[in-house]
Amino acid sequence: MPLILNEDQTLLKDSAKDFFTKSMPVKQLRQIRDDEVAVGYSTDSWKEIVDLGWSGITVEEEFGGLEFGYLGLGVILEEGGRTLAASPLFSTCVLGAAALTIAGSKEQKSELLPLLVQGELKLSLAIEEGAAHAPQRTRTTATKSGDGFSINGTKTFVLDASSANKMIVVARTSGEAGSTAGLTLFLVDADTAGISITSKKMADSRNACTVNFDNVAVPAANVLGQVDGAASDLQDILSIGQICISADMLGSAREVFERTVEYIKMREQFDTILGTKQALQHRAAQLYTEIELAKSVVIAGLTAIDEGQRGDALAKVASLTKSKVGETFTLSSSEGVQTHGGIGMTDDEEIGFFLKRARTTEHTLGDVRYHQNRYGDLLGL
Repeated sequence: MPLILNEDQTLLKDSAKDFFTKSMPVKQLRQIRDDEVAVGYSTDSWKEIVDLGWSGITVEEEFGGLEFGYLGLGVILEEGGRTLAASPLFSTCVLGAAALTIAGSKEQKSELLPLLVQGELKLSLAIEEGAAHAPQRTRTTATKSGDGFSINGTKTFVLDASSANKMIVVARTSGEAGSTAGLTLFLVDADTAGISITSKKMADSRNACTVNFDNVAVPAANVLGQVDGAASDLQDILSIGQICISADMLGSAREVFERTVEYIKMREQFDTILGTKQALQHRAAQLYTEIELAKSVVIAGLTAIDEGQRGDALAKVASLTKSKVGETFTLSSSEGVQTHGGIGMTDDEEIGFFLKRARTTEHTLGDVRYHQNRYGDLLGL
């Protein structure tokens, strides 16, 4: 498996870097936070992303997409991570598109994927119900009601729910909490009666919501996949999400490292340039090594998706990737803030934004400990 990008992917990476640096710098995220923008991102910037074709980069051509693959999407996410770009790209074009592609019927894909590619459909995945990632502990229920289902329960940390047209809801149609059996995926219109959405201000300014379902009626035609049989589809959807969010985290980690190296090259303290200190040189070298390893596992993970790996094979790659990149981003952001000293803790210095992002994205779709444990379980250890 070649751990390098081909010519087309490299050109896309350069294009993405230019776009995010010029159009969606970190200061845009600051402005969105300060202005308390309800949806949590710039709608104008999102339109630009759609116009570039990136909303459909993994979608098959028959549904209006580019079918460029996840390595292509990964380089876009990585460059977006460098500027902490705020958009529904992850919630809609990673999790949402993966759910439709993997679990959707031909009719559902034909109807919805072209709308997603055109930017007219925004999706959010409603899965979490507590502080920790645990899909098998789903307690939200979907009971038979007439010709459809009635959903009751509460979902937490639902990314971009406040701007989504539809939500993909993980609900239990049978079995007990703690079992993967009995889970079903539902496509639910966000404006359906009985849904209440409460926006939450995350530490990193990313938009997340708590969503309550009170006797929400959903027709049987809105089931994605098989009733009671969503476990395997959901595992693949989450594996894709875990690898893709790792690409975003990798970009942020690399940006922090480069900013920190530049800082110690010019920062003078007691008539000495910080970068001449051997201890700091050693720490920078260690971090560089960790980032290179993280880069390799991200490319391997994205390649595994493109090669069609699914099930436990992809889950192992996903857990390896998410745990390694999670550790690396935490280390990079901590070193960045510490090396900048007191100014690194102030809101005026952008380095602190990356530390906040590191702490929240680590817990998105499972933290380091969760994935280390799952990796061991999948290996039978």
